[in-house]
Amino acid sequence: MTNRQRLTAALQALLLALLAAIGTVGTAGTAGAAEREKQAEAARAAGSLPAALDRLVRRQLADYRIPGASVVVVEDGKQVYAKGYGLADADAGTKVDPERTGFFLASDAKVFTAVAVLQQVEKGRLDLSSDVNRYLKDFQIRDSHPGHPVTVRDLLTHTAGFDNTVVGLSTAHPETGTSLGESLAENQPRRVRPPGETASYDNYGVALAGHLVETVSGIPFADYVDRAILRPLGMDRTSFAQPHPRRIEAGLARGHRPDGDGQATARGQYGAWSPTGAGAVSTATDMGRLLNALLSDGGRVLRPGSDAALLKRQFGNDKRLPGLGYLLEERVRGGQRMLVKDGDLPGFHGNLALIPERRAGVYVVYNGDGEDGRAFHAGRQVAELFADHHGARATGGAERSASTADVNQYAGDYRASRTSSSDLSRASALTGSVRVTAGEDATLTTEGPLSSDPDVVEQHWVQVRPGLFREKGGQDRIAFRDGRLSIASDPSVAYQRLPWYESPVLHQRVLIGCLAVLVLTVLALPVAGLVRRRAQGRPAGARTASVIGWTTGALVTAAVACFVLLISDGNAMNETIMLGDSPLLTLVPALTTVALATTAAMLVCSVLAWRRRWWHLTGRLHYTCLTLAALLFLGLCASYRLLWPV
Repeated sequence: MTNRQRLTAALQALLLALLAAIGTVGTAGTAGAAEREKQAEAARAAGSLPAALDRLVRRQLADYRIPGASVVVVEDGKQVYAKGYGLADADAGTKVDPERTGFFLASDAKVFTAVAVLQQVEKGRLDLSSDVNRYLKDFQIRDSHPGHPVTVRDLLTHTAGFDNTVVGLSTAHPETGTSLGESLAENQPRRVRPPGETASYDNYGVALAGHLVETVSGIPFADYVDRAILRPLGMDRTSFAQPHPRRIEAGLARGHRPDGDGQATARGQYGAWSPTGAGAVSTATDMGRLLNALLSDGGRVLRPGSDAALLKRQFGNDKRLPGLGYLLEERVRGGQRMLVKDGDLPGFHGNLALIPERRAGVYVVYNGDGEDGRAFHAGRQVAELFADHHGARATGGAERSASTADVNQYAGDYRASRTSSSDLSRASALTGSVRVTAGEDATLTTEGPLSSDPDVVEQHWVQVRPGLFREKGGQDRIAFRDGRLSIASDPSVAYQRLPWYESPVLHQRVLIGCLAVLVLTVLALPVAGLVRRRAQGRPAGARTASVIGWTTGALVTAAVACFVLLISDGNAMNETIMLGDSPLLTLVPALTTVALATTAAMLVCSVLAWRRRWWHLTGRLHYTCLTLAALLFLGLCASYRLLWPV
């Protein structure tokens, strides 16, 4: 699951938690691994791969409400299947053509960036082990970890250690004003961990890798890709340029997201960071040419040794689990090793999968988010079908633990390494973290977004050997080491165990409890004020304190209402976060920051209330509790970067 997908799912889950707290929703359902295994078994029995793909993609478009898709399959250097499905534009009724309909590549474009970097390594212009600052001219990466510079290799393995920032980095229209280098200099994130320690999906690092290519080659990145990769491979329907050439723009699919009974246009596919996929477009058949090159010793774009390095495991968060090549991720299904890349932008979702040992590859792309963002999961289903066809061993998964070593040591809450430390997307950690509980017979249960399937929020695991677990009835695996959880199905993220006081569940309960006190006060104080008007001699200070308390509660209530509006539609929220163009993104932290100022005034009033004996004892206790509730609520808001400035 990509960073954007996790953010969307986590913030939607936060909305459900808020609604559940006030009794407006029921219990969410879960789907088991057994059902996924039934689907895999059906795929293996489906006959030829084209027929099975055809049935699967047609069903996905209907079930998930996705307008269109395009698929290509290559084997032994040849294209063996290509087909378009559904509509490129739901309003115009234009059909998808696998040769002519362009789709935004999103993060699948990162494969081109890896190829471009390796080409410059072949020419001797870049050294994978060198400090990136050696090549940068207009700005430098801050030396936050002296003696541990960020290397070129770190950029290709998501191990540079940059903080994850996503808010406002995309645009609704082609980016022509800000260059890649300027944007990287202006938006350099903090380095939150030493390089080379943890693989954590990193868009800034990949964009920086693309900038190194244009710096050492002297050619803008889009032009470089066109000359060094697209033309040699005959990919004449692919472009990284913004705006696109006219003939490519004319065949471009429109991105969609479900909106009521219809489809709305999704925005946010452009931006300065083209090496990460912003603005890059291609067709299914063009992508088939790239897959064939990577499966054929690099074809016309890489030497065999460089191609082998691209596909070889270069880093892993746990040696017992799949790891990363150069911007490609290892996956294992039924013993079959694949190298995959997922790509997601508002309205567009693509997946490519390579099986080097079979010289086979598949690429599928959709031009709709689907219900609850299911297009991401749809791409995973295609990759799994592809692996099953090429010899993945059928297996029902383990049902009981092979090792009885103590598992209580792994229980606790774990936060994803992708969690931002600097912008309000950090709020996703409230529900996007993983809770691990120990069970009988050396088993574990996890709750949280470990699966790409949006229906699966709870998974059960049996211990294969100490610290290594396999999904009960499934194929996924998780591993624990030194307080860190890693998962086989996503090697580009790790989960760090949290101390008890950082538990998201604890924070949720505190936030909901404090919010209840504040909201009830907002409702009750006006009534109490009317009653107190009849009383004689009420001090002016007491009246002012009451107004300040009510104002604080109203500000917090308004901030929560705005936040709920912001995250209520997961697909629209994904677009809003990337564009950063919603007034709610400013209004939420602005309201909480003003509330912090009024809370400071409440602290003063609380002290004065006790010294000057305003109100009866119950009144003073209530005001003190109200002040503490506001302090706790806003303190947690600050920890999740929901105060202004974030």
